[in-house]
Amino acid sequence: MVFSLFSQENINTNKFRQLKQELPTPNVYRTAAGTPGHEYYQQKADYEMNILLDDEKQRISGTETITYWNNSPDPLPYLWIQLDQNRRAKDSDTKKVSTSSIEDSISFKSFKKMLNDFDGGFKLAYIQDMNGKDLPTMLNKTMLRIDLDKPLKTGESYSFKIKWWYNINDRLQIGGRSGYEYFKEEDNYLYTIAQFFPRMAVYNDVEGWQNKQFLGRGEFTLPFGDYKVSITTPADHTIASTGVLQNPDKVLSKDQIERLKEAETASQPVFITTEKEAKKIEKGRSKDMKTWIFHAENVRDFGFASSRKFIWDAIGVKLGERTIMAMSYYPKEGNPLWELYSTKAVAHTIRSYSEHTFDYPYPVAISVNAASIGMEYPMICFNYGRPEKDGTYTERLKYGVISVIIHEVGHNFFPMIVNSDERQWTWMDEGLNTFCQYMAEMEWDIDYPSRRGPAYKITDYMKGDKNKISPIMTNSESIFQFGNNAYGKPATALNILRETIMGREQFDFAFK
Repeated sequence: MVFSLFSQENINTNKFRQLKQELPTPNVYRTAAGTPGHEYYQQKADYEMNILLDDEKQRISGTETITYWNNSPDPLPYLWIQLDQNRRAKDSDTKKVSTSSIEDSISFKSFKKMLNDFDGGFKLAYIQDMNGKDLPTMLNKTMLRIDLDKPLKTGESYSFKIKWWYNINDRLQIGGRSGYEYFKEEDNYLYTIAQFFPRMAVYNDVEGWQNKQFLGRGEFTLPFGDYKVSITTPADHTIASTGVLQNPDKVLSKDQIERLKEAETASQPVFITTEKEAKKIEKGRSKDMKTWIFHAENVRDFGFASSRKFIWDAIGVKLGERTIMAMSYYPKEGNPLWELYSTKAVAHTIRSYSEHTFDYPYPVAISVNAASIGMEYPMICFNYGRPEKDGTYTERLKYGVISVIIHEVGHNFFPMIVNSDERQWTWMDEGLNTFCQYMAEMEWDIDYPSRRGPAYKITDYMKGDKNKISPIMTNSESIFQFGNNAYGKPATALNILRETIMGREQFDFAFK
């Protein structure tokens, strides 16, 4: 008989046992307290991009130069690139992991989505070094490996160029975290663009390269870096973007620049582009092009929105000596709901989350109205919610819009700044964010109809089939009841800790 120290008889199954055996061993990178160790490092990826949005073909193309900095102690013989748009490529694995049930009937939209043959994957024109020499690569669905001539040593950087394009997806017809929305009556488009460029994967001390495939549900893990992005669109489009606009005198009117200045110290949101102005602009069709230039420092991603339909309002939010611009971009179809609540919700979120965590570090926070689900990126998010055509809306929709804006703007904190690996551990961004969202909702209105946070909201789930209740430390593609597990359970647990077990004073200190 071979005796095993880890045989079933020797495993302590007491639910109140100490956690020493489960916790990772501290090392030079991470201390026993979970803080960075004395040799902790993060890699860095800087991007310079020129982007063209083709409003005639619904196509986006670009050239980019990536400079990758190896701050790790390891020489790197190859680099991994994420090609997330390839989840819409013809050979995508996404359909293979999708599940559904057979019903007596199916909606036309669901049937069309099931049969969809849309080709949205990246088309790579070249991947070259800075001398124009083609680099050896290996493409594996949504991941691409670049083999280097010699290993990239510690402290060194490596620059290379990629040229690409892809067809933009219709978010209403086939879904997606980004894409376009078509307004048939006036033949206009509203673009919410993200995951739109080849991006560096993460390399860290825990698992080396994080090169797990993107299948659609598990979101993103990315290194921080600086971005210089030029976006060319039809001249009558307005762009909302990650970063700070570098050439306002070239793309904005004198009135818009003056209104932005006024908004910095205003007590209520100021219209940069009014609804009347937006209605006039959306009727035109400029044949000229205009280039907007944005810079963003120390962010892990980049997103933007573009349309000739945008109403735009803004207000300054004071945090210490700094002023953050809270802004919203929305079509007339979003009013009156959006002009009443969107930018106020953005500003409220910045204040609430900064109070409970750390001061919002970025110069802008933007909410864009799109017809589909909410989705977040550094400094910008895309959010659903529109009233009826006559402008009426229910209380449920009003609170739904406010909640999704709080939630998506809140994602700037988790995971955009606290840079967790969403593809592996969904709860670390969704759960922490949902908890902070709940506190922000209570601060908005003590009787706010929050979906998640209070313990009684999750009792039905916790009483359910234990075979369908996953541990929160479960990979995003393997979770049963995704919303309850990744959003509701962590938020409720933190709320119980704060309100019942530790008390607010001790909890708030520890949480910050």
